[in-house]
Amino acid sequence: MAHGKRYLSAVQGRDPNERFQPKDAIARLKAVPKTKFDETVDIAVRLGVDPRHADQIVRGTVVLPHGTGKKVRVLVITQGEKVKEAEAAGADFVGTEYVQKIKDGWLDIDAIVATPDVMGQLGQLGRVLGPRGLMPNPKAGTVTMDVTKAVREIKAGKIEFRVDKTGNVHAPIGKMSFSPDQLEANYTAFMDTIVRAKPPAAKGVYVRTVALSSTMSPGFRIDTGLYR
Repeated sequence: MAHGKRYLSAVQGRDPNERFQPKDAIARLKAVPKTKFDETVDIAVRLGVDPRHADQIVRGTVVLPHGTGKKVRVLVITQGEKVKEAEAAGADFVGTEYVQKIKDGWLDIDAIVATPDVMGQLGQLGRVLGPRGLMPNPKAGTVTMDVTKAVREIKAGKIEFRVDKTGNVHAPIGKMSFSPDQLEANYTAFMDTIVRAKPPAAKGVYVRTVALSSTMSPGFRIDTGLYR
């Protein structure tokens, strides 16, 4: 794939094997020539786990101190008194009627919260919501009676992560417009959560590689000695 002048300028003189402290990697990332849009800053972590085994699945949630920089559209599927509670908490869409809308192809949302009493209605949407990471889950705190807490945490920057079949975890941790301190705080919160999520069955080196990149930039690798 041919790269543009901006990308080539960013990689000029760069050693792809060089490892940085988080603060230095963020500084390098911030020094990359800017684009016309506010790029997302992503983290990619390769873990020493075998996701084929259920006892080595790494998944969880983390509330990033400074959010992701993205306006998150939240749907709450609930009924009765919880409808008003969800609306007061700031949910963008509320009600059980959205089950049918999703069946009809509507998916203009970034997260779904549901109360336990309506989960039966969502079961038939598994094939649609599951692959998109939208299926509410008790472990992620998105199946709950406390819809106020769930909505506010998501709006504040709560993200869900899960190791893929190759042992990697990817997540957004902010925007290029964030200050270095904001990005570092979000990075630290994410990596602290990853380290705490280490499965007891995982053997050997747990955090193998960590890299930070933006939407259009090369990746900058982190010194993983920090996590051993």
